[in-house]
Amino acid sequence: MFRPKLPDTPHVPSITTHIPQDRAPAPFAGRSVAPFVGVGAGAVAAVVVVLTALLAAVAVSAVSVAIAAVVLRSLVTGANRR
Repeated sequence: MFRPKLPDTPHVPSITTHIPQDRAPAPFAGRSVAPFVGVGAGAVAAVVVVLTALLAAVAVSAVSVAIAAVVLRSLVTGANRR
């Protein structure tokens, strides 16, 4: 009585793929590793460049905040002396 009635779904036949067993996969001995090394070196170089840029941005922001703090401190202490 409290169980929902689900509509009947048509039966979908399963799709099977046949993989021939007479051919074995080729071993890795004949393949060159040079393209993968080039991609890895390029990716590492890109990551290093991005991290260096982020570090430079953080350093510039820290210097600017420090300068602003020194200026504000000097303005506040100068206003108290008058």
